[in-house]
Amino acid sequence: MRRFPALLAAAWAISAAACSRAEQPPARQTAATPDTAPSVPLIAATATLNDVARLVRDPERGGLPADSMVAARVLQGFRIFRETGRYAPAFVGNGMTCGNCHLNAGQRDRGMPLVGIAAVFPEYRARSGRLITLEDRLRDCFERSMNGTAPPYDSPEVLSVAAYITWLSAGQPMGRSPEWRGRNTIPKAAQVPVAQLDTAAGRAIYARQCVACHGADGQGVEVGGAKPGPLWGPRSWNDGAGMGRIYTAAGFIRYAMPLTTPGSLTDREAQEVAAYINAQPRPSFARKAEDYPGASIPPDAVYYLRAARAAGSRR
Repeated sequence: MRRFPALLAAAWAISAAACSRAEQPPARQTAATPDTAPSVPLIAATATLNDVARLVRDPERGGLPADSMVAARVLQGFRIFRETGRYAPAFVGNGMTCGNCHLNAGQRDRGMPLVGIAAVFPEYRARSGRLITLEDRLRDCFERSMNGTAPPYDSPEVLSVAAYITWLSAGQPMGRSPEWRGRNTIPKAAQVPVAQLDTAAGRAIYARQCVACHGADGQGVEVGGAKPGPLWGPRSWNDGAGMGRIYTAAGFIRYAMPLTTPGSLTDREAQEVAAYINAQPRPSFARKAEDYPGASIPPDAVYYLRAARAAGSRR
């Protein structure tokens, strides 16, 4: 597969396209150091598709570690990241890729960048109720976002993706969260209670702005040789994935989409599109009842709340 179509497909995959006005312009990222900042900045004005799909750190073009074994792992991790189903087929159960959530192979600001992220692990995760490692997080993604099976910790797949993310994180101080992390966030003051979100309004925005790329069925339309990944249905993320949370999905939509004019949706519009997308059917994660041990289910984790109500849980 040619590099440009693969990256473009990754960038379009879980996005919702936006309408024509902005509530506030997205803030630009200020890098702590040029070596560790996301290499592809947020593009607030209209850009070419080539601009939004480009990479600065491309292991297929050089810059790999001197150790040949490590270099091979980084390169393989990059390939898994872009074409997950092709390079890790035993552990993928849908039509998603790592790049569907982490744009430009994890290098785009406001596209959930992974630059510097290796340095924050281990870290506490409320969903797991414990400290987790980078490898734990990757295995989670295979089970949830890929609706597949968690690879063994010592598998080539986990080791290779971890090597690629670590390569992207070179120069980031250990234990310090990069300042660009968590910037795809709907401010608390702007978060609309989930019960008040209008999925019919979200559907109308989707019909006006998203269908051209994502299709009326949410499965994606061939555009210039690329096809977005599915937003719902059996080939999308399952209901235990992070994108199954309304505010998480809305933050991504609000600041990273559409590709050439990110930030066009208002906070509320992004939440309504996210509510509409996550009101659609998708695979069920079998172990939801084990998540958030000893903690309350977040108010935007709609699939968890629904399952808890069905089970008669007070959590």
